[in-house]
Amino acid sequence: MDKFVDELFSHLRELGYQARTISIEHLHLLQKQIDEQRNQGLLDNQFYQERLAWFRFQIPESLQKARSMIVVAVPRPQTRAIFTWNGNRRPLTLPPTYTAYRGITEHVENLLAKMLNEKGYTATGAALPLKLLAARSGLVQYGRNNLCYVSGMGSFLQLVAVYSNMPCEGDSWQEATMLTACKECELCRRACPTGAIPSDRFLLRAERCISYHNEKKGDVPFPSWIDASWHNCLEGCMRCQRACPLNKQFLGWIGEEEEFSEEETALLLDGASRDRLSEETVRKLGHLDILDDLGILPRNLGVFFKKRG
Repeated sequence: MDKFVDELFSHLRELGYQARTISIEHLHLLQKQIDEQRNQGLLDNQFYQERLAWFRFQIPESLQKARSMIVVAVPRPQTRAIFTWNGNRRPLTLPPTYTAYRGITEHVENLLAKMLNEKGYTATGAALPLKLLAARSGLVQYGRNNLCYVSGMGSFLQLVAVYSNMPCEGDSWQEATMLTACKECELCRRACPTGAIPSDRFLLRAERCISYHNEKKGDVPFPSWIDASWHNCLEGCMRCQRACPLNKQFLGWIGEEEEFSEEETALLLDGASRDRLSEETVRKLGHLDILDDLGILPRNLGVFFKKRG
């Protein structure tokens, strides 16, 4: 078995990925930690209901004899959309994982399933707190900004996890740790304009994160305390990642890129429905994986571009 796990991890490393295996016996500890944070008032209730309540800590019916969890880190670039408005071109970033998130998840799940099936095992996707799982597995370390870091990836990565009935002979379960480099560094905290990275505790005040607010439904306005100048991405936020020295070598890594004309930008600002957009505009939005986000683009773009008249 150890030989097969070595082969599995070796193949993943050849693809640029990193992975760890954890015993299914620790599944309840993930739920316990989330519940404890909630009971201690460390998790904002609205944030919990919107972002964390969908986790499922039960072994799936399709794999009742699950014995392990496999978590994988995949390096991911930023993507960029360039908009023209009043004759000026402005590039807006989408952080790592915003483009092709579901596609990467399915790719890794299918890859693991195929390799495990060849050895007589089964794998199925897991709806778990991936950052916590990866940190407790030793695959990643937390930054002060609560993002996950892997050597050679910085925080430019996506996590994917599966359940498997493969035995877990090399359980890597451990306490989550913060990067040593973060202990004397507060660049990310100082770069965050909303106070989401606190000085009095480690856990992020996620309810104050710009990402939390600019991913809400488009008819939900930004809170009055968020200054327009704080916005820096089409969706999400990159302020803490850009300030982090460990990400310096990855900041220029741009994957997909699309450019939108002034006419296209105007339609998006006006909240045009899909049937009002040209096939080319639809293609561009689909390429950046934001076609389903048409409802939030008018609000998010509006902080960067003032409408005419």
